[in-house]
Amino acid sequence: MTFSLTRRQQDIVDYLRQRAGRGLPAPSLDEVCAALGVVSRGSMHKHVAALAEAGVIEPMHGLRRGLRLAAAPAEGVPLLGRIAAGRPIEAVTHDERVDVPAWLRPPGDCYVLEVRGDSMQDEGIFDGDRVVVAARSEARDGEVVVALLDGTEATLKTLRRRGRRVVLQPANRAYAPIEVDADRVAIQGVVTGLMRRVG
Repeated sequence: MTFSLTRRQQDIVDYLRQRAGRGLPAPSLDEVCAALGVVSRGSMHKHVAALAEAGVIEPMHGLRRGLRLAAAPAEGVPLLGRIAAGRPIEAVTHDERVDVPAWLRPPGDCYVLEVRGDSMQDEGIFDGDRVVVAARSEARDGEVVVALLDGTEATLKTLRRRGRRVVLQPANRAYAPIEVDADRVAIQGVVTGLMRRVG
């Protein structure tokens, strides 16, 4: 089963990764709440429990134990290129691979794309992020997809279906949705994870 992080769960993972990268001790649940501006401790605990169940963070055994990312073997996944709104994938000519933690890799074939631009920023996908993509030719309504338009231009958008039409919805009000006949769009993959450099 593929586990996709919610925006809040991604914030938690990014915060824990940042602290670990700076050599700081694992924070308590209250410290994570304070750092991320979350008032409800119960809400944060639900996110943490979901991350623990998915193997992303180590389970909390006792209230004094800090939150830390689970140790998971990383595996090299192909970096196929860079993707931006309305532009073709810029191919990477050499055989470059990116280490992706086990909990971010979907079952089956997958690849990584580097994001260029801000058309999906309201979904928490920013310029310079790397998205992990499950190589699929089908997608469900509401999934963030790599879509090839007219066989030439690849874009990263949320998929919406309207009868025989397809809407490729950006997550930034500065960009207009792309609405076309369904036969003009080929799905090349579904985003299942995101990696971001911190610090």
